[in-house]
Amino acid sequence: MSSIINTRKSRIPRDTLTISQDKQPDWIVGTLRMPAVGEHVLCTEGLAELVRVLGKTGDGSRLLELILPDRPRHPFFAAASNVLVAPAAT
Repeated sequence: MSSIINTRKSRIPRDTLTISQDKQPDWIVGTLRMPAVGEHVLCTEGLAELVRVLGKTGDGSRLLELILPDRPRHPFFAAASNVLVAPAAT
């Protein structure tokens, strides 16, 4: 039972896993404009480059494979609904 209690205490706070438009109010959510491979997106870890667009996630958005500039050998994944994309140039 004590291991269950320790696990719950060590969980990452949910608000640190969700991107907020407060960081870039003019940027839009990745579900409104799908970024292109090679484009940079803003995620909870900072600015990342899109490597691949994969299948769909549980919320219906696309799964994105991303890399961070300082950790290019360690890709990670995020839902398009949890990244921000620069608005399209007009």
